[in-house]
Amino acid sequence: MPRSTIGARRRLFIIETPLDAPDHFGGFVRSFEPGPPVWGALEPIAADERRDGGRVEEVATHRVRMRPRAPFAPGARLALGPRRFRIRATREADAAGREFVCLVEEIKP
Repeated sequence: MPRSTIGARRRLFIIETPLDAPDHFGGFVRSFEPGPPVWGALEPIAADERRDGGRVEEVATHRVRMRPRAPFAPGARLALGPRRFRIRATREADAAGREFVCLVEEIKP
């Protein structure tokens, strides 16, 4: 897979780390804390529909290419303005480790 150019990484993503707080009923409430910003390129991959509890839900998957970085915390997500992306998988794009690729799914409000 060819590497993206530096100019293609023109979107500023914020890495959001999950914070779980007890809800006092045996479960937890999840919120997200903004973390470090990272420049990346957003590439759409596919759009699909799936049924969830009898309703149709639209699912859009994307690939985000960015500079190499430390592994994400489990449950982390990416924010791009008002848009949120659930991280599904991560990997290095090449053996030299010059680019990091995330497979993400857009979270619809």
